[in-house]
Amino acid sequence: MKEQDIHAELSSIRDLMERSAKFISLSGLSGVMAGIYAFAGAGIGYSLLQGEYTTLREGHTYNEELLIIKLFIVAIAVLVLSIGTGIWLSVRKAKRNGQPFWSAGSKRLLINMAIPLVSGGLFTIILVYRGYYGVVAPATLIFYGMSLVAGSHYTYSGIRSLGILEILLGLLCAVMPDYGLIFWSVGFGLLHIIYGTVMHFRYDK
Repeated sequence: MKEQDIHAELSSIRDLMERSAKFISLSGLSGVMAGIYAFAGAGIGYSLLQGEYTTLREGHTYNEELLIIKLFIVAIAVLVLSIGTGIWLSVRKAKRNGQPFWSAGSKRLLINMAIPLVSGGLFTIILVYRGYYGVVAPATLIFYGMSLVAGSHYTYSGIRSLGILEILLGLLCAVMPDYGLIFWSVGFGLLHIIYGTVMHFRYDK
């Protein structure tokens, strides 16, 4: 066997091992859509907060619990839309490439991302219950970033960079909690759109 054939064979084996070990059907467009949903959710959240501030300026009282419930509903809607769109686009990409969506790589990715995500979700609920609203935005950014770093071993390596950026943004947000909504919009909105666009043109084409 010629040396060129050996290199080609090794490259083929390496590619097969990577495909079986990693989830490579993640769609870049899912990141873009998640960013758009996040911007929309942040806009709705800002409108709700501005409405309550206006109520206070006019000397009226407002229902804080009702406001928290509304913001929670918006956050859940953004999460459900992002996950749903991500699954749909990734399934479509997997079918187009003749690859299984539910594989050993996707299972590992889900498990490793779920641990910090679930922990962060429960921690955020505790923060809201205790009234520590100022650290909700940095907490969500940091835990989300940790989940991306944990899952980056089982999908595209660029996910790790995105996760680190989310963590750094969350730490900066903790220093300036008054700008929580802005940091949240940048982390879940702008960074997702930028990374999703790059990933789309690099891997989806």
